[in-house]
Amino acid sequence: MIGIIGIIVVVVTVFGGYMAAGGKFGIILKSLPYEMTMIIGAAAGAFIIANDKSGITHTIRDVKKVFKGPKWRHADFRDLLCLLFELIRLGRQNAVALEEHIETPSTSDIFGRYPRIIADKEAAGLICDTLRSASMNYDDPHQVEEILDKRLDARLHHAMHSSHALQTVADGLPALGIVAAVLGVIKTMGSIDQPPEILGKLIGGALVGTFLGVFLAYGFVGPFATKVKMVVEEDHQFYLLIREVLIANLHNHATNICIEVGRQNTPSHIRPEFADLETALRNLKQSAAA
Repeated sequence: MIGIIGIIVVVVTVFGGYMAAGGKFGIILKSLPYEMTMIIGAAAGAFIIANDKSGITHTIRDVKKVFKGPKWRHADFRDLLCLLFELIRLGRQNAVALEEHIETPSTSDIFGRYPRIIADKEAAGLICDTLRSASMNYDDPHQVEEILDKRLDARLHHAMHSSHALQTVADGLPALGIVAAVLGVIKTMGSIDQPPEILGKLIGGALVGTFLGVFLAYGFVGPFATKVKMVVEEDHQFYLLIREVLIANLHNHATNICIEVGRQNTPSHIRPEFADLETALRNLKQSAAA
């Protein structure tokens, strides 16, 4: 919703200011279809040249993040801590019983209580792979931390592709606007024998290309790239939380301490409240005892 509001503000203030200053839309509207075809067509072609099929689909899909925002909500972080609490506690009580949950999480009743988490293959895989490694005695906290860091860095690098691709397009749009403007000037030079009122319209139409290139770059595509980056970075905190809790577990801290380490390492605006999390964990303990 906030993304749509931003688009409206950009359009209204730019064109509203133009009209308030006495500008007329006639020249812009007449040139718009041709200038847009050249600029957007060239930008789309350059984008296709610079990316493979998966990169193109990834970027198009991620544009939705501008309007939808982060995937993981406040409640998801609380649920993640509850899931990790259950798995760590079970693993310390009965390592054999834990194996059936981490080997086939899709049929696990523990994972089944958290459908949004189990639906994310990366989150579920990160949890299961790390716990499985610990059960195979690969439990050196520093080595596991290094592996998790590399895995998460690779994931973040891949997730950032769409932001980088959009920023590249934004960087190129002003130059493509100049290309369209130069073509307009060439067209104008072919009509140099026309009277001033006709030349003025032709020159104005040529300048529409420069305007559109800069306007699209800094009014839309650049901000889209920035917003996608912000959303990706915030969603990445979900996977960093998994890392923090599981590494604390390998250091043999008490289960509650492991969960608290993860909670406190979560950014404040998405961090579960201590009382809220404590109530959720208490309910889990009561359910297990029942």
